[in-house]
Amino acid sequence: MARRTIDLAQFDNDFRNQQPDDRSEMDPVPDGKYQVQVEKVELKEAQTTGNPMLTWTLRIIAPRLVNRVMWRNSVITQNTLKYLKTDLHICGLDLDKLSDLPKHLRKLLDVKLEVTKKTKGDNENIFFNRRITTEPAMKPVKGLAGDDDVPF
Repeated sequence: MARRTIDLAQFDNDFRNQQPDDRSEMDPVPDGKYQVQVEKVELKEAQTTGNPMLTWTLRIIAPRLVNRVMWRNSVITQNTLKYLKTDLHICGLDLDKLSDLPKHLRKLLDVKLEVTKKTKGDNENIFFNRRITTEPAMKPVKGLAGDDDVPF
């Protein structure tokens, strides 16, 4: 049985113009502290257990590896409610009932956080340390610094 030759010539021009991906972007983000912005939050079902789970997409904004992405899954069980409530509080979302969460997911978008990534064996964990708030620039107050009438 004769093998048919596959003609790849049709791809030559496009292939020539392609740039190989920089695979270093695919390496895991090293352990450490990062400033991130919440890019996406979804309520899903865990594949293995069927438990509800909050999936977080976190884009690094500082101090290094800017624009890299980290993912965090928060599986929701009786044992994890305290951690979930703490994470939501850090993000500025305080709910009376967890059942209200789906209506408020949008409020978590664009929140800036300081996080710590730690790896232990095969497990990677991302801990929310604190929310980062950017203070608006202070306006000068008449009679304070820079005013020639002040004696000191």
